Amino acid sequence: MQYREFGNTGFKASEIGLGTWQFGGDWGEISDEEINAILKAALDSGVNFFDTADVYGAGRSETLVGNFLRNQSGNTFVATKLGRLEGYPDNYSLELLKKCTENSLRRLGRESIDLIQLHCIPVSWLKDGEIFDWLRALRSEGKIRYFGASVETMEQALICLEQDDITSLQIIFNIFRQKPLEILFRKAAEKKVALITRLPLASGLLTGKYTKDTVFSSSDHRSYNRNGQAFNAGETFCGLDFDYGLDLVNQIRPLVPASMSMSQFALRFILDYPEVSVVIPGASKSKQVISNVSAAGFEPLGRHVHLVLAQLYQNEIEKNIRVEV
Repeated sequence: MQYREFGNTGFKASEIGLGTWQFGGDWGEISDEEINAILKAALDSGVNFFDTADVYGAGRSETLVGNFLRNQSGNTFVATKLGRLEGYPDNYSLELLKKCTENSLRRLGRESIDLIQLHCIPVSWLKDGEIFDWLRALRSEGKIRYFGASVETMEQALICLEQDDITSLQIIFNIFRQKPLEILFRKAAEKKVALITRLPLASGLLTGKYTKDTVFSSSDHRSYNRNGQAFNAGETFCGLDFDYGLDLVNQIRPLVPASMSMSQFALRFILDYPEVSVVIPGASKSKQVISNVSAAGFEPLGRHVHLVLAQLYQNEIEKNIRVEV
C-alpha cells in the first residue's frame, strides 16, 4: 500500500480506502460476518481510511465500522457524513447537526470524529454558508477534528472551496466522470484540500463483470434508483444508462493490460492523478478488497492510455450523462 498526504491534516491516508455504503443494505444484503471479514481484509492490507455515513442503513454502517475498529490497534481515520438521514432538504440547524454528530459518535464509539462531511445537501445551503459555521462550532467543541463536503457537481465543489478551512471534498471521479480534471483538481491542490473519490468503479460497471442480462436485487440501488427514482441518478452508474455503460466498457476493455483486471485498471486510472488523496471503492466480499488494494502496486497507465480515455469521455461519454456534473 502507498500513502498520500490528506490535505493539510498531517495524516497520510492509504491510496485505497474503504467505502461502506454497501454495509447499509443499498447494494443488496451483506451479513455482519462478511462485513467483519471485509473490514479485516482492508485493515490487514494497509487500509487506514474508512468512509461511512449516518444514512447508510440508518446508522448500521457506522455501528459496524465502529464495533470493528474499536477493538483494533493502529492509526485509522474515520470519515462520516450527515445531512441526508435528518434535515434534508431544508430543515438544518446547529442543534440538528450537533445531535446528528453525537449520534454518529455514539455509533462509532469515538470521542471525536476525524472528518465529518456535509452529505450532498442542497446547493442553496452551501451558498448561504452558515452551515459551515455550525461545523466550526462542532470542531471548537472537540466533537469533530475536520470538516468537508460530499458533493454531486463541480459547481457545488467550487462553492465549498470558498471556505478557507475546509479540509476535504468528496467527489465522483472515474473513467466515466472526468470533469473534475479540468474544473477542480488544480484549485483543490493549491488550497491543499484533500480529494476523496467515490464510485471509482461506476457502481460496478467498470468491473467489467456485468452483462445486459445482469439482474440486481430489489434492495439494490442499481435496481430501484437506476433512473434517479430515489436520489440523484448520478450516484447509480454515474448517471449513465446501464446498457450504454456496458457498451462503453467493451470499448475500454482492449486498453486493459493482461496483468490487470478491469477493476484494477479503473482504480489505477484514478491513482495516476496526484491531486487525488484517497479512492474509496466499496466491497461486498473480502477478496474484492484485496484485488482493489493491489491496484496501488501497478505502474501508471501511461500518457497514451489517458489520451484515449480523455477522447472517449469528450466524444461519447460526457454528453450521455443524464445529470448535472
